[in-house]
Amino acid sequence: MKKVKKYSIILVVFLIAGVGFSFVTDNNGKYFQIAKNIEIFTNLYKEINTYYVDDVDPAKLMRTGVDAMLESLDPYTNYISESEIEGFKYMIDGKYGGIGADTKDIGGDITIVLTHEGFPADEAGLKPGDVIVAVDGKSTEGKNSESISDILKGSPGSTVNIDYKSPGSDKKKQVAVTRKEVKVPNVPFSGMVSDDVGYAALTTFTQDAGKNVSDALKKLKKENPNLKGFILDLRGNGGGLLREAINVCNVFIPKGEEIVVTRGKVKDWDRSFRTLNAPVDEEIRVVVLIDNNSASASEIVSGVLQDLDRAVLLGQSSYGKGLVQNTRDVGYNSKVKLTTAKYYIPSGRCIQAVSYKDGEPLDIPDVKRTPFKTQNGRKVLDGGGVKPDLSLKDAKLSNVLKGLNKEHLIFKYVTDYQMKNREVAAPDKFKFDDYSGFMNFVATETFSFDTDTEKTLKALDKEAEDDGYKELIQSEIKSMKDKILQNKKNDLKKYQSQITESIEKEIMKRYYYQKGKVQIGLRNDSEIKEAVKLLNDANKYNGILK
Repeated sequence: MKKVKKYSIILVVFLIAGVGFSFVTDNNGKYFQIAKNIEIFTNLYKEINTYYVDDVDPAKLMRTGVDAMLESLDPYTNYISESEIEGFKYMIDGKYGGIGADTKDIGGDITIVLTHEGFPADEAGLKPGDVIVAVDGKSTEGKNSESISDILKGSPGSTVNIDYKSPGSDKKKQVAVTRKEVKVPNVPFSGMVSDDVGYAALTTFTQDAGKNVSDALKKLKKENPNLKGFILDLRGNGGGLLREAINVCNVFIPKGEEIVVTRGKVKDWDRSFRTLNAPVDEEIRVVVLIDNNSASASEIVSGVLQDLDRAVLLGQSSYGKGLVQNTRDVGYNSKVKLTTAKYYIPSGRCIQAVSYKDGEPLDIPDVKRTPFKTQNGRKVLDGGGVKPDLSLKDAKLSNVLKGLNKEHLIFKYVTDYQMKNREVAAPDKFKFDDYSGFMNFVATETFSFDTDTEKTLKALDKEAEDDGYKELIQSEIKSMKDKILQNKKNDLKKYQSQITESIEKEIMKRYYYQKGKVQIGLRNDSEIKEAVKLLNDANKYNGILK
């Protein structure tokens, strides 16, 4: 611990010396303030480590200080420690060194919830529902899923020994899994959603996103010469690499088109980005699906195609992240990912949300957003995300389905279902038809959920007690609670269709991986149906863009 303190002090002294040198040439006193406050911070850090009543972990203390400092900036400026580098590489490249399995803490057990097709966990026979009880001889008891996931990651070629139990068995098994580079597909599914409309889901803008969308469209055109329209699904896509956003745009717009301009404090870093390749198709009708979780690179693609009147956007307003991040090395194999610029799309607008609450962007009324114009003269707005050309009401999850997901009951039911069914039909033919069996399963589990109305009543009950009115309205509150309870018992039947869709997706994920989940989800997707309808109506499509 003394060594850590000594090195920390030496490091900060060097920082102060460097800053002090810059201070000599600075006229506005900014570098003096930096040097002064670093010295105060160093002295504070030293005093706490030396005299605080309990032993202090210097690294943990410093991390708390760093995180608190960065929290005062935007939510996208973060410190990435050496132990977090693998996760960071996955966000950027879509690949990491590991076994190719996702885990979650379910009822205190570290449970595999997804395996990626053809990767080490899948090849070793591990399946969703298996419980990991030890890794390299060390028990997982009391550990969280995130820490176990970090242990399972590692250098390709290295081996990890996993002790696990399969569903329905108390017998412990062991398997040695050789890690390798895991690359998760960013286009998990593409195909036809009607006789003449194609579709591709892009889940993240990792490496080769543009190429994969391009290849998907080329394949659909080759196999379907009468292809009239194409749906690009960016719902839930949180973004990724800027260059891949440009490459995806390039699939539909010509070479040499300006896509994005970035501007920040360091003027030498300001850049203009243009398409570099010939497009796949400049004429095909395109609908882009977006929602509240479409962010960053997703907003570049949807915003650019809207500004150039190249596609119709359908869905809900996007997230509102118009910022560019870069990473800088800060020593000891750690980095800081910080916002260095804002991006501006062809109309001249930036879609960045201007304020946040709890790390989430706040809604900006249209009257407070500056209007811009698309290439054809249509009005579009800056700030607060990209607004779709055709807004659709978001299909909200029922409270009962939220409750089932929170208690992992659909996951547990499908684990039981998989033990009884070795095979199921392909995604385009499968239909779940044992809802009564699911209801019987739920009846054997402890299951409860609160509706928004019940939460309001609980708050009202407390307020009434604080104000001295509880006795006055107690009978009315009880009557309302009883009525809600009676209705809740019927919610499993009332929302059967929505719950069945969720069960079908989980089943397909088990037998046909992520691709199967996406494919079966298209069958009852109302937004896909609206997109197909629009693409088949040339007059309406062209009318929106003109």
